[in-house]
Amino acid sequence: MEKQECYHCGNEVTNFNRITFDNHDFCCNGCKTVYEIFNENDLNCYYDLERTPGATPDEVVGKYDFLDNEDIVSKLLEFNEGNVSIISLYIPHIHCSSCIWILENLNRLNKGVYRVLVNFPEKKATITFNTEEVTLKEIVSLLCKIGYEPYISLKNYEDKPQNIDRSLIYKIGVAFFSFGNVMMLSFPEYFNIQDIWMDQYKDFFRWLILFMSLPVFFYSASPYYIAAWKGIRTKNYTIDIPMALGIIVMFIRSTVDIIFDLGPGFFDSMTMLVFFMLLGKLFQQRTYNFLSFERDYKSYFPIAITKINSGGLEEPIQVYDVEKGNRLLIRNQELIPVDSILLSESAFIDYSFVTGEAIPVEKKSGDKLFAGGKQVGDVIEIEAVNTVSQSYLTQLWSNDVFQKKVDIKYKTITDTISHYFTPILLTISVLAFIGWSFVDLNAAFNVFTAILIVACPCALALTAPFTLGNAIRILGNKKFYLKNVTVVEQMAKVDTIVFDKTGTITTNASSVIKYIGEELTREEQGNLRNIIRGSNHPLSRKLYNFLNTKVIVKPELFEEIAGKGIVGTIGGKSYLIGSSLLVGLDSEKVINETAVHIKINEQYKGKFVFDNHYRNGLSDLFDKLKSAGYRLAILSGDNDGEKEVLTNLLPVGTDLVFNQKPEDKLNYVKKLQESDCNVMMVGDGLNDAGALAQSNVGVSVSENVNVFTPASDAILDASRFGDINLFLKYSVISVKIIKFSYILALSYNVVGISVSILNMMSPLVAAILMPISTFSMISFVTIMTNYFGKKIIK
Repeated sequence: MEKQECYHCGNEVTNFNRITFDNHDFCCNGCKTVYEIFNENDLNCYYDLERTPGATPDEVVGKYDFLDNEDIVSKLLEFNEGNVSIISLYIPHIHCSSCIWILENLNRLNKGVYRVLVNFPEKKATITFNTEEVTLKEIVSLLCKIGYEPYISLKNYEDKPQNIDRSLIYKIGVAFFSFGNVMMLSFPEYFNIQDIWMDQYKDFFRWLILFMSLPVFFYSASPYYIAAWKGIRTKNYTIDIPMALGIIVMFIRSTVDIIFDLGPGFFDSMTMLVFFMLLGKLFQQRTYNFLSFERDYKSYFPIAITKINSGGLEEPIQVYDVEKGNRLLIRNQELIPVDSILLSESAFIDYSFVTGEAIPVEKKSGDKLFAGGKQVGDVIEIEAVNTVSQSYLTQLWSNDVFQKKVDIKYKTITDTISHYFTPILLTISVLAFIGWSFVDLNAAFNVFTAILIVACPCALALTAPFTLGNAIRILGNKKFYLKNVTVVEQMAKVDTIVFDKTGTITTNASSVIKYIGEELTREEQGNLRNIIRGSNHPLSRKLYNFLNTKVIVKPELFEEIAGKGIVGTIGGKSYLIGSSLLVGLDSEKVINETAVHIKINEQYKGKFVFDNHYRNGLSDLFDKLKSAGYRLAILSGDNDGEKEVLTNLLPVGTDLVFNQKPEDKLNYVKKLQESDCNVMMVGDGLNDAGALAQSNVGVSVSENVNVFTPASDAILDASRFGDINLFLKYSVISVKIIKFSYILALSYNVVGISVSILNMMSPLVAAILMPISTFSMISFVTIMTNYFGKKIIK
């Protein structure tokens, strides 16, 4: 069968779904319609900037009716004055220059839109529009129509603007300004330039340097004084204590030198130290702000739901206004926000995101439905039996174990070393001062000052932030996003990896279905979908979702034959849908594969082939992890129907545990930790949230890293699932780089302290050597992390 890609979205086009228009091939009418819209409005440049940049638009009839509610809209708007309103919408499909261009030209599709500003990293579009010419609902509908459906959840509705703490940026700015100017004014002193002009203005420049250093000492360096004081009060000897002491000693000694005209002081070294230490702190805080690592159920709940009044009228209401006894309308793929009773004849509910169960569950009229399930198929009616706050999912999420922030007290390498380094350094400094005070009090002060300056642990303190900060950047470039730098160190200690099954080691099954055979007409596709609509077989549900025709027709005949398939009749045509045996194929010609065969009016048409839905490279990944010494386990909310397949697919010794509820997964991880295991949990849904929170490292796998990821320490793009072993290896290497650089820094400190104790190093020389060691350490760790990043992760 000839294969091409859709001119609009890039999806595969075959004779099975081809639509040709204006000499271009499209995969569906939706893509063709978007092309027509752009063509009619002279926006064809959209296709010139990037190849196949679009997305297939989904039907959203009635989905955004809640935007007719002024109370809801007013809470979503960022600005509303007169007839001008501004809103920021998260649009998951933003991914290229074509997306930016078409969104920023949205005013050419609707004159009521004044302008659109696109924040590419955060995938957000800020839209300014005239409320007298266009409503928010019309704007959202337009975005959906052109394939840029926004994602609006209960979290958007409740979020309040947060004050951003920029104090660290301000402190760095002050330190950088002072450091640059102090260094420039200090150059003549360094080179001992002798001329009349220098002799006349030397004192003025020294006092100017002193005054320029005051903001750095009192403002920029304040976090280190606070941290040092807290460490002393709690008897927790952190690296901040010698750093704060070094800064204070340099400031006092330099101030004394300038006041009594003893020398130029060390303000250049002090300002440089503070600047680089704050820069390291900024590096340490580096994370991916466009991602949310702390999502809860509100991120997935709709803002509003459709209520059916006593007169049969449909009315959108806020989810928090749902009361017990309300009749609600739930559309295809909509989330059920409250525990309820099914009023419709039947429904298929997908609970995979809550329980991990892969197959949609068939429910009959009168059955209870739990919040968090997703309706698959037709529109259904339900009756609420609880409010949102009293529903199962809300109570599950409110449980302490699911809210738990990991209380495992993790000590970083820097904390461990500073616990010994700080008291040893202070002891040596005091003993040297006491010893030299019997010989020469002035020399004693010089020795004391030189030791604290030369041993100021800036190289030690900067090594970890710059190494781990660079590691986070490199991993992020490979689509593995870490919440903070501590996660790298925690990953290096992992010895046990627990995987969720559904959605983690498996992929979206509908994306791996392909049709082989004679082309089916639109009518035949629709009839197939309507016949299999009544079947609860897993392959029937996957095929039902795969066929995208929307017209509902009741079959004249429907019979499901156990172990064979379905016999049905629509419009006088007979359909056989199922196994090769059902359609009468020669068993010798049947290939060993998972397929649904189609026969219409006694004529064999072809088959839908279901490829293995496990992620590519799964077996290879597990083999590599096993050979690297990791203990492996798979937890599943499903029954053990796939146990035999997984046993054959995965290495010997992999633990397979089925029928696991969310709290069971959490307890499994907890038991491993009680046996001294460092656990990495890899999951994808709310059902994994407790285990992700409990584990030492929680990794959330997502097809789209911006949506549907529970709270976690890291977010992994599903396309890089097979590289988990490489990411773990790189984290181990990163920690080894830190340890090696610590050895170098400590060796430098031992030599420097030894020379200082003998009074063979002046405070000035110590102040010059300190920045040299800092620069060398930063350069070393940056070069090494980049080198191993390129070598290990392709």
